[in-house]
Parts: sequence; C-alpha cells; structure tokens
Amino acid sequence: MKDITIDYALRATWQAVARMYNEEAKKFDSTMAIGFTLLSVDPKTGTPSTALGPKMGMEATSLSRILKRMEEQGLIERKPNPKDGRGVLIYLTEFGLEKRNDSKNVVLRFDESVKNNISEEKINSFFEVMETINELITEKKYL
Repeated sequence: MKDITIDYALRATWQAVARMYNEEAKKFDSTMAIGFTLLSVDPKTGTPSTALGPKMGMEATSLSRILKRMEEQGLIERKPNPKDGRGVLIYLTEFGLEKRNDSKNVVLRFDESVKNNISEEKINSFFEVMETINELITEKKYL
C-alpha cells in the first residue's frame, strides 16, 4: 500500500462518515447539516445565533441558509435575546426536539459500533492523536 498523508486519511474518513450520516438523515427527511445544527442548539436554554457558527465551524452565510430552512420546516424558532437587544436566540420547537433525538440516536449508534470494533486502548490513542493535531494547528506549529 502506498504511504498516505495524515490529511488524506482524515479527509477521506470524514467524507465517508459524512456520506453515512447523510444517508441516515435521508431516512428522517433531513440532512447531516440539519442534524448537526439540532445537536448544537442547547435544548433547554437556546443558543445565540452568533455562537452557533463558531461552535459548528461554519461560516455565517452557510449557517444562515440552514437556519432559514430549519425555521421553514418548523424545527427551530428565533426569539430576541433578552440579554442583548441586537441578538437572536435559536430555540428548538417540539418537532425540533424530536428530530434532535433522532440525530442523537444515530450518532450514539455509530459511536457504539466503532467502540465495539476497536479496542479502548486504540480509541484512547486516536483521541490523543486528534488532540495533538488540533494543538499543532492552534499553536501554528505545523510548518
């Protein structure tokens, strides 16, 4: 087998995971992006719209389109932020909470499947490697 770069392995694996999540989301008339957003909104207190983008690693424009679609589907509602007159809080509707549970169950089933097929030691090593990669990038020690 040819040597592959770390970034290739990360990208290829993430693309496979994203495809799998999108296939699962289709069963619920949804998308991975909507499922991820549902999981990123605090189900009890709501989430400021300005905090969602950074939390999800998304640009405001892309997130804005997703939120608009989710509002049209009755998954979320926007309310003025009482602590910031200019801000908006995103809340999940009852329907949004149901769909959030669907998304959460898919993520937990996948997580369980991986854990059932890989030793705890290897899983721990994986997370250590991911943490180190993130630190290298954050501290700009990659070149």
